[in-house]
Amino acid sequence: MTQTQALVRSKTYRLRPNTAALLAPAILLLVVFTQIPFVLTLYYSFRRFNLLNPERQGFVGLENFHSHLTDPIFWTAVQNTLVLVGSVLVITVLMGLALAVLFYQDFPGRGLARTLAISPFFVMPVVSALIWKNMLMHPVYGLFAWLAQRLGQEPIDWLAAYPMQSIVLMVSWQWTPFAMLLILTGLQSLSKEQLEAAKIDGANAWQEFRYIIVPHLAQTLSVVVMLETIFLLTIFAEIYASTSGGPGLATTTLPYLIYLKAFGEYRIGVAAAGAVFAVILANIVAIFVLRLIGRNLQGGRT
Repeated sequence: MTQTQALVRSKTYRLRPNTAALLAPAILLLVVFTQIPFVLTLYYSFRRFNLLNPERQGFVGLENFHSHLTDPIFWTAVQNTLVLVGSVLVITVLMGLALAVLFYQDFPGRGLARTLAISPFFVMPVVSALIWKNMLMHPVYGLFAWLAQRLGQEPIDWLAAYPMQSIVLMVSWQWTPFAMLLILTGLQSLSKEQLEAAKIDGANAWQEFRYIIVPHLAQTLSVVVMLETIFLLTIFAEIYASTSGGPGLATTTLPYLIYLKAFGEYRIGVAAAGAVFAVILANIVAIFVLRLIGRNLQGGRT
């Protein structure tokens, strides 16, 4: 290396921006908004802290966690959470996949139909719950009751007779557009020439879907499942506005139980321990579901 080249390289190195300094504000903001709340939650999960008696605080070790693990209501809430998340995941991914394949095709009015299909995702969860509760599922004034009467059937009080199924329906209605949007974005990268070549080779519609479209969407489906799992484990507003966790404990999920512990019993330490369990559960469910999907997709390729 000549002396001139060494000087040029040295000058270029000095002019190179300091990436660490540029990234530092974003990283600091990320830490402040994500890690500090979690660290505080972890801190309070090991402490006795009741809002009715805030002076009586102290380190209690694993007592708050033990309180949950020995409480049958906690296990009922975990079970309800898994049922809700699993049911909504299956419905939204299948419906989202079907709608994405439909909107991938060219047909008159596709833009309008796509906009209408996406619109439920922009409705606030509380508003969505109130619409389903008062305008659709109400046993006297709801649309479903009116249809049942027109067909000569007795109206059903859906939130009392089928509370969990009703919540699953509400949440699925709102989250199907999210899955559809992501899957449709993934489909846009699929070459239509590839599908045309498959047709020329004699592949029917099901074979195109099974052996070309689904493998192509493997990563997109994993992202959809992972994101939905994270968001669905925090579903709260729909339950709060429609069933309040009932009847009994039929729709009491882990987030709603944490709310009851924090603002019903004012036991912040116990609520924080429940939040830690929720984080652990979210990681376990996400890893399990992603591995299951990955194994099935790999099996389909062989």
